[in-house]
Amino acid sequence: MFINRGDNGDEHDNNAAITQILQLRAERAKLLGYKTHAHWRLENAMAKTPERAMELMEAVWKPAVARVHEEVRDMQALADKEGAKLTIEPWDYRYYMEKVRKAKYDLDQNEVKPYLQLDKLREGIFWVAGELFNFNFTQVTNVPVAHPDIRVWEVTDKTTKRHIGLWYFDPYARPGKRSGAWMNAYRSQERVNGEVTTIVSNNANFIKGKPGEPLLISWDDASTMFHEFGHALHGLNSNVTYPTLAGTAVARDYVEFPSQLMEHWLSTPEVLQRFALHYQTGKPIPQTLVDRINRSSTFNQGFATVEYLSAALVDMKLHLAGDQKIDPDQFERDTLKELGMPKEIVMRHRTPHFLHVFGSDGYSAGYYSYLWSDVLTADAFGAFVEGKGPYDKAVAERLRKNIFSVGNTIDPAEAYRGFRGRDPKVDALMKKRGFGPS
Repeated sequence: MFINRGDNGDEHDNNAAITQILQLRAERAKLLGYKTHAHWRLENAMAKTPERAMELMEAVWKPAVARVHEEVRDMQALADKEGAKLTIEPWDYRYYMEKVRKAKYDLDQNEVKPYLQLDKLREGIFWVAGELFNFNFTQVTNVPVAHPDIRVWEVTDKTTKRHIGLWYFDPYARPGKRSGAWMNAYRSQERVNGEVTTIVSNNANFIKGKPGEPLLISWDDASTMFHEFGHALHGLNSNVTYPTLAGTAVARDYVEFPSQLMEHWLSTPEVLQRFALHYQTGKPIPQTLVDRINRSSTFNQGFATVEYLSAALVDMKLHLAGDQKIDPDQFERDTLKELGMPKEIVMRHRTPHFLHVFGSDGYSAGYYSYLWSDVLTADAFGAFVEGKGPYDKAVAERLRKNIFSVGNTIDPAEAYRGFRGRDPKVDALMKKRGFGPS
């Protein structure tokens, strides 16, 4: 039911609408003088051309598929050992994946949760922002909020006490609120009509606990929290003239870079020892458990990469197809067959419900951006590793000056070279995902 959303031949079927959207996009691209919609969309992206984006995706696709076959072998062996009498199918993957994780790394996600309290981790992200960008956060109650659960902090410079902006935190689910986790800017930084500071918000959908009880979250949720806060820091560091070029108003394949980069700080000892504290004993997460988390960090990367990348490749190929009339279902099947998609995995977003790509132009011919950003992320964190570590002040200042503060005022490739001293390399991504040398 889940993977067939929008694809059931009823009044909610999206296939005809997608065919029309693709034709209209191709027509617009032609009118504007571009070969395809993909060529038009990527002209102002960091990748510049769909061919460059495809080159990256294809470089990662083959090792990722090879890793999936290894993962399936491990799961099948475990299922056979348990006498399950089944062949691993897409609906078995996550269940057996967790069993293999426990068997291989003796890591149960529920062991980790007692150390991850939502409010302690919020203090942790504030501390990281203070170390990297010299920010201080002070809770305020004299500003309007849309709901009593929303809290607000004033952000200032620790040294000069200068007002930087406001950060809103809206962590709990409620009726009428959209799902997922995201960042948005209620107001962008600018100085067209005097100094205007930003107002940014981080939002999530945690289920509110009982009064007085700490809310415990998963490691994945904690990573997401650091990720979305990275977007907020992109807005808070903005130092430009025009609001349309401020903060996160950058190329689609660049916007996820600062946020994905921030995920690296969750696992630093400085954060874990201070803020990953057991909700009952107050003791920090044991190093033995951290070691197991670190050892399992490349676990299941075949699944994660192929599930995502299949959707990104289908997106790009749909928009490189020009003005031919496309049957979305058939195109998806043919493309996945041609790619050698493992039968045990389904695309993260099948075409009939691919909201990123068809809900607006936002990620059309641009879903590859997360992978492109992760190449930048892995390579950029290497600058800290090669320096004095994650809290190297000199590297952090280069990051602020060249990446976090400039918005879309300079070409992203030039900005990255300003920070790193060279173009990004894919090697660090391959190592991060455990795929070995590219």
